[in-house]
Amino acid sequence: MSISTPTTPKTQNKWVRLAVIIGIAVLALLAVILLARWLRTLSPVQDFLTTYPGHVELPAQAPTGFPAWLGWQHFLNMFFLVLIIRSGWLVRTTARPKEHWTRNNKGLLKTKGKPAKISLNLWFHLSMDALWVLNGIVFMVLLFASGQWMRIVPTSWSVFPNALSSALQYASLNWPTENGWVNYNSLQVLAYFTIVFIAAPLALATGLRMSGAWPKNAEKLNKAYPMELARALHFPVMIFFVAFVVVHVALVFTTGALRNLNHMYATHDGAGWTGFWIFAASLAVIIAAWLLARPIFLRPLASLSGKVSK
Repeated sequence: MSISTPTTPKTQNKWVRLAVIIGIAVLALLAVILLARWLRTLSPVQDFLTTYPGHVELPAQAPTGFPAWLGWQHFLNMFFLVLIIRSGWLVRTTARPKEHWTRNNKGLLKTKGKPAKISLNLWFHLSMDALWVLNGIVFMVLLFASGQWMRIVPTSWSVFPNALSSALQYASLNWPTENGWVNYNSLQVLAYFTIVFIAAPLALATGLRMSGAWPKNAEKLNKAYPMELARALHFPVMIFFVAFVVVHVALVFTTGALRNLNHMYATHDGAGWTGFWIFAASLAVIIAAWLLARPIFLRPLASLSGKVSK
């Protein structure tokens, strides 16, 4: 005989709210699609789409295609970002952490004050942050050294009306012509620029402000950049990253999956299966890391640089 767990009114309300939110989101999406399709029947809108097809020509010296380092960077960014989001969510939602970590106060990291005890989840979050930032520095150096920055940094004000054109085409389900190997559409350019040059630095700046590395005695600095502001911004930035990843992955698989995956992982402009299998292998690594990111495996790693305690 099986024993079922009773459903409390609180749990029922939670699922009802979730169903209502999903229903509203679906209706809003349908409304956007219908509105966009109607707008495209209007002559002024058709003229706008003709004038602004959705992309801006790149500078003559802009590179074509993607170098191999960009494929590795794409995987590492995805790997660290997934673990940062996972650990950050645990830090935010775990009221009473069971395990903590205290840094070894010796060597290059020796400080006058006593190291603070933090949760094991926060230690993992900060560790992934550090690796992500290090990877980001390498990415920035290679981005500007190779000229790839010209593909994601707007070089003309016409990127904005062209981005609006791309958005209207996406919303109407009559999507813009994709040729990411040569040039992104303007909406993609603005999205990638925002992620790389706005969201990522903002995540770093707010995370650093909330960390123990921030100087606590710098009164003027703390007054100019209060902890409350950093906390108010840090979580929305994470939500933005999650939303970007969801939309990014959806578009990769709905606008020519094999070719897009070859661009991102196999660094060629074909339609074979090489990029897909590299993506599948990288996804397996990320899933394994997600499953292994548990106290039983984190404790030995954390012990290398500090003391793990209850």
